[in-house]
Amino acid sequence: MKHNADIIRLTDIGRMYRMGDEEIHALRSVTVNIKKNEYVAMMGPSGSGKSTLMNMIGCLDTPSKGQYVLNGQDVSNMDDNQLAEVRNKEIGFVFQTFNLLPRLSALENVALPLVYAGMPKAQRLKRAEEVLALVGLGNRMNHKPNEMSGGQRQRVAVARALVNHPSIILADEPTGNLDSKTSYEIMGLFEEIHQQGNTIILVTHEEDIARHAHRIVRLRDGLVESDLPNEAIATTKKADS
Repeated sequence: MKHNADIIRLTDIGRMYRMGDEEIHALRSVTVNIKKNEYVAMMGPSGSGKSTLMNMIGCLDTPSKGQYVLNGQDVSNMDDNQLAEVRNKEIGFVFQTFNLLPRLSALENVALPLVYAGMPKAQRLKRAEEVLALVGLGNRMNHKPNEMSGGQRQRVAVARALVNHPSIILADEPTGNLDSKTSYEIMGLFEEIHQQGNTIILVTHEEDIARHAHRIVRLRDGLVESDLPNEAIATTKKADS
């Protein structure tokens, strides 16, 4: 794939739910393209549709209308099994609540997606070790989640998201359970990961977290309200070059 190709193409995406006789339009019409190695924040108040859009991008749900092409594949009308396959291969998830298995070590938690991918054990553990070292946890591989701080647990979650070489990293309020200092460290880690060529989509309602992204898409009432480059970062980049 060309470096500047669209990795995500969302065209006129809508999502409607029925609650009794009522129709709820979580997304009305969203058209957004994201290129390979972009770092994009999706923002919006509660009820704006950003969580629904994240579920759509993450192949956890399919649209009621419109088309979603991910890395050249039309995923708009896939069934659950096909979506699960695309998720495992193409998407690394980072959640606010870390979603780690308490009985497994950091190493085992990170290696888990590779079990589903059918990779042999020795290879799985080697790859899991590589990504844990990458996120600065080379010395905590055998610790369980309850033996780690919140920031370390989120680093484990980031390593698990990276382990499969996914096309995109999808982070949902990744600093929601962390204090300010730790949040800042985790956002620094995302910047490093982005610089290594990864595409990152960050879903947040916090302005200071969104400001780490290079482009900010704002949603309101199921529509794109604005889609603009982050001027602060663009200016810094120009100054650096």
